[in-house]
Amino acid sequence: MFCRSGCGACCIAPSISSPIPGMPHGKPAGVVCVQLLPDLTCAIFGDPSRPKVCKDFTPEQYVCGNSKEEAITILNDLESYTRSPKTV
Repeated sequence: MFCRSGCGACCIAPSISSPIPGMPHGKPAGVVCVQLLPDLTCAIFGDPSRPKVCKDFTPEQYVCGNSKEEAITILNDLESYTRSPKTV
């Protein structure tokens, strides 16, 4: 599967704990990555400074679904399923 044009869900929905250029502490879930361009492509795609988690992400039907909206929902669900429980 190839990235869906006009999507960018993987740059919005998930949290990223590693540094991103312009976001030295990563990004929380639901926050748009500063590297996401207006055309919803990545400004640092192919750049060595791109986080490993982003480099390793491969678009797959089970994650991307059939639309941007479905991808956001799936990624939000995955984010909540994998979130560490907060300790008191």
